[in-house]
Order: sequence, then C-alpha cells, then structure tokens
Amino acid sequence: MSVNRVILIGNVGQDPRVKYFDTGSAVATFPLATTDRGYTLANGTQIPERTEWHNIVASNRLAEIVDKYVHKGDKLYLEGKIRTRSYSDQSGAMRYITEIYVDNMEMLSPKGANPGAGASASGQSATGQQQQSVAGQPQQAQQSQAQPTQDNPADDLPF
Repeated sequence: MSVNRVILIGNVGQDPRVKYFDTGSAVATFPLATTDRGYTLANGTQIPERTEWHNIVASNRLAEIVDKYVHKGDKLYLEGKIRTRSYSDQSGAMRYITEIYVDNMEMLSPKGANPGAGASASGQSATGQQQQSVAGQPQQAQQSQAQPTQDNPADDLPF
C-alpha cells in the first residue's frame, strides 16, 4: 500500500454513504470530481477539459460532519492521503482501488447554494463544527465576503 499526501478541490458526485458501527466510529464514502479546464495552445491546438473522479473516505468525527452537511453538488476543499489497495473480485480477478483518506475538509459552496442541502448546512453551527480536522486542530474560520477578517483569537475557537 502506497501513501502520499494530496489536496483536492472539487464537487461531490453523489450524496455520501455513511456507516455507523457499534464501537461508535463512522465511515463516510463519496465520489469527488475535479476538473482541469480546457485551453488553446499558442499554435491553435485545443486541449479539452478533463474531469477526474476520486473515491473519498472520511472517518469518525469527520464522517459525522459529512453525514450532516455534505450533499451532492457541494464544492469541497480536501486534504488527505492517497491509498491504493487490492482485492479479488467474485471471479477471482485481482482488482485495484485508489482512495483519498481525508484528514481535513472545508466546505466551499456558498450558503444556500445547493437547494438539496438542509437549512442546517448553512447555519453558523455547521461552520464551527466543520472547521476542526480529525486530528483536533482548529482551522481558520471561513469568513463571508461581507464580513471583514478580524484578528480576534476568540473568533478562532471551534465551538
């Protein structure tokens, strides 16, 4: 199994599937699409747009946040590790799957941009909860464009 760090910005392809276990842990999985825009070279050659799909895995507290606030179409910033694993399918053929194990996530969709998301996804409590990574380190609070950034350390508290 190979492990590499990755940062992705993309759109959720379908509503996450979340499994809760008797031990109290949780795992969320969902596809994320990232797109390289098309462009034209100086000589006139057109390079088409290219979309890549990534299998995303979030666990424990981050999986609970995904369950409550992440929906199909949402734009996310993710940091994590690339892991490739193999398995034998029903016919005995060896299959390989590459997954991104998320350890930090920020929602980039504007509040209320996704009509499928519940009202709670755009509430202030959602922003405070999603700013904490699995490791428990608080992240810089998201500021709307209408609010100026303030240097008050109390504003960075995760609760």
